[in-house]
Amino acid sequence: MTSSLYAAEQGVGSKAIVLLHGFGGCHDVWREVISSLAPSARTLAYDLPGHGLSLDFPAAGPAKVAAKAILADLSARGLKRVHLVGHSMGGAVATLMALAEPGKVASLTLLAPGGFGPEINGPLLRRYAGAADKAEIQACLAAMSGPRSPPSERIVDVLCDMRKRSGQSPKLVEIAAAMTADDRQGVIPRDRLEGLNMPVMVVWGTDDTVLPFTQADGLPAHFHVHHVLEAGHMLIEEAPALVAEIIRRNTNRRARPHRLKFAAAAS
Repeated sequence: MTSSLYAAEQGVGSKAIVLLHGFGGCHDVWREVISSLAPSARTLAYDLPGHGLSLDFPAAGPAKVAAKAILADLSARGLKRVHLVGHSMGGAVATLMALAEPGKVASLTLLAPGGFGPEINGPLLRRYAGAADKAEIQACLAAMSGPRSPPSERIVDVLCDMRKRSGQSPKLVEIAAAMTADDRQGVIPRDRLEGLNMPVMVVWGTDDTVLPFTQADGLPAHFHVHHVLEAGHMLIEEAPALVAEIIRRNTNRRARPHRLKFAAAAS
């Protein structure tokens, strides 16, 4: 395994599901989703570089650094093919992983993924990065969640405890500043997405205040898009059972056949 990159592993099934949290989160936000998945599923919930137990990963911050690190870690674990699930920043990481090594990705499930459009709520994310106490963390999570989904006490405590680690809060502030420079985010070119042949599911809450759900418009025709009514950005916490069901369905789908191009016969 890659040094200073942490993953919580559960289950012993033949199907490996890799879970990547969003900015400011950690592996433990997936607890309810994992408990709703089939017990035979093998899950690896990572702490992204710069977060939680992966805080000290070198050059942590950019999604491309995380993508490269996790791909290397999966190879070190001997995992040749995995199902990728990513939320927000973790969705951008998962997409970059699939673009870099498509043969390693059996399916791609993206929850309000980063990098699908330039719009981003920079002020809210920077506020969240700098949240110094439980009340402020809770207020930020509430602002990022749907109107009927107040943040759970457990999640607030998990994220509060994570930030108590020396250096964690300054690192989040640093990442947020880079990620939301000029209140825009980097965008993954749409033409690159067309080449992804694995099953792809994109899930977005219609009340997302961080990344507008309209960023799911105009995606390649073979991408499946699912809008969750009255849900906000924090889909893992707001609808864990639904997220688990979507993961189950997408990991059971088959990849679309490769398009073969034949040269026209000479007349």
